[in-house]
Amino acid sequence: MNHTDKNIFGDGISWPTGILPERIAETARKAAARSSGILLDGMTRTIEVGYKGRIDLVTEIDLASEKAIMETISRDWPDHGFLAEESGRSMPSGGGPHRWIIDPLDGTTNYAHRYPCFCISIAFESSGSLLYGLVVDPLRRMRFEAIAGRGATLDGQNLSVSRETLPQRSLLATGFSYSHADTLRLKNMASFEGFSREVQGIRRSGSAALDLCHVAMGVLDGFWERGLSPWDTAAGTLIVREAGGTVTDGQGHPFRLEAPLVVASNGSIHGWMVDKIRQIGEDPEQKPESL
Repeated sequence: MNHTDKNIFGDGISWPTGILPERIAETARKAAARSSGILLDGMTRTIEVGYKGRIDLVTEIDLASEKAIMETISRDWPDHGFLAEESGRSMPSGGGPHRWIIDPLDGTTNYAHRYPCFCISIAFESSGSLLYGLVVDPLRRMRFEAIAGRGATLDGQNLSVSRETLPQRSLLATGFSYSHADTLRLKNMASFEGFSREVQGIRRSGSAALDLCHVAMGVLDGFWERGLSPWDTAAGTLIVREAGGTVTDGQGHPFRLEAPLVVASNGSIHGWMVDKIRQIGEDPEQKPESL
């Protein structure tokens, strides 16, 4: 594993006294199971859809899923805090070192349009280090999971990133943020065009957490995206790391959950991806024609 981004991923850090990884995993799985039931039920009926921004959707399913996840976790760990997409930051009285980072429905736009690509993302963080990550694809019944220092799994089987070393044979993925959409989309269009000229293909699924998991399982060789939030990346980046991949910001620096750009890869093409992003420069004021 890359040593440069060790702290956030908990390398060499012991689990807190009184908190066992197995118990954290058990809680997360229970929460994801409740959420999966809600998401699958919502696919069979008409749902209410609202807007958090000009094009950023929120549904009643997002809210119900988040509530179910937080209730489940709070029953097992009443003194833990949360960072969740719909309710924002909700820490216990006096704060604390332990928190759960939750995206109850990653891929809301897909879900609202009945496009079958969405997931649940749950991560556990202690004293600033990510120690556990879970991403569940309820439609395909796929459970991606990682415990810091113990590797990553898909439905209990070990995961490993791809071994591809050549950009021209690589399959990448990206996404286009709904936050400040015009600016961030313009910025990413230059990278999209630049990468498109040199790789085998680029995909856009609409779910960053699933894209990260697909890097971890070797389906994708790399992923980059701007404007993501901690709940989009917390679980998935740990899963990539534990599968043997590399995760940094757009400058190749240690990844932070607040980083404006995440780059994840199999490690072999990581330096090339970061260099490519640097070379492109991405000045949106100079590239309006890219849209």
